[in-house]
Amino acid sequence: MPKRILIGTVTSDKTDKTVTVLVERKVKHPLYGKIIRRSKKYHAHDEKNEYTLGDIVRIEETKPISKTKTWAVKDRVVAGGTQAIEADLEVAEATPGGAE
Repeated sequence: MPKRILIGTVTSDKTDKTVTVLVERKVKHPLYGKIIRRSKKYHAHDEKNEYTLGDIVRIEETKPISKTKTWAVKDRVVAGGTQAIEADLEVAEATPGGAE
C-alpha cells in the first residue's frame, strides 16, 4: 500500500525533532454545495530541526514514532518564515495647538 503524502504549512517548531503542520483541504458542502475549507494539524518528525515557522513542507505517512507522531517531513516545498523589515520613518515635530 502506498504511503500518503500531504502538503501543509509549519505552524510550530517549538518541540525537539517535531514540527506541527497545518494541512488544508477544500470540500463541497453536502447540502448547500458551497466550497468550504477544512484543516487539520499533524505532528511530523523533523530529525535535524531544519524546518521553521511558515515553511510549506511535504509530509509522508510512516510507522508510529510516538503517541501522536505518525508522519515524517519529506522535503521543503517553499521556504517561509518571518522576515525582519527595516522602516525609515521620519516624524515631523508637532506644534502645540495643531497650527503650523
